[in-house]
Amino acid sequence: MDVQHLNVKLFVRDPERVNLEDFLSIFNQWIQRQVCEELLVDVADYRHVPAGPGVVLIGHEANYSMDCAGSRIGLLYNRKSALDGSTQDRIDRTMRSALLACSRLEEDPLLAGRIKFTGERILLLINDRLLCPNTDETFHELKPDLLAFSKKLFGGAGFALNRNPDPRERFNVELKAEEAFAVPDLLANLSEPAEHLSADSEGVKESKSRNREGAKTRNL
Repeated sequence: MDVQHLNVKLFVRDPERVNLEDFLSIFNQWIQRQVCEELLVDVADYRHVPAGPGVVLIGHEANYSMDCAGSRIGLLYNRKSALDGSTQDRIDRTMRSALLACSRLEEDPLLAGRIKFTGERILLLINDRLLCPNTDETFHELKPDLLAFSKKLFGGAGFALNRNPDPRERFNVELKAEEAFAVPDLLANLSEPAEHLSADSEGVKESKSRNREGAKTRNL
């Protein structure tokens, strides 16, 4: 499966401390300084849209945004241009870009340390309904790569893969660790050599939230 157009969203720990107006200034500064590896070109303000895109930093290869979809505020990295390498390589590069952006925001003087991101719950999406529909078949094909990458990301700690199987949603998997992680922890883990992990490795939990009675579904 040729996996492209990956998205990663990391959620803010204390959303009540977020003022989206701050990100208009911050993202414009990022454009002026070209602080990311992608070419950054513009900022779009969608604060008027309930549970919408929030504030979007538009780039040539990718967009960054303080996204409010599902009424869950977080940094969303939306990769638009194609990436080379294996599926794990592409997930790794997308995750690193998102984590580096989160790290930059956590250290931004304008925010004065008010913003911290959760590292133990990360949403991974594929923004391509044709090539990667939100089906069991897609999940089972990607599962070995998701397991191997998550083991590296969480440094061998226990984790679960949670998916909302609603066919109306894009393919999505929440990587949920059993312990808390900060952004620097995850960046450090990704710098370590990866170990092989089979789909049947012990200590890994898989969970699918069903879109039926009693299920917890998410608006992505």
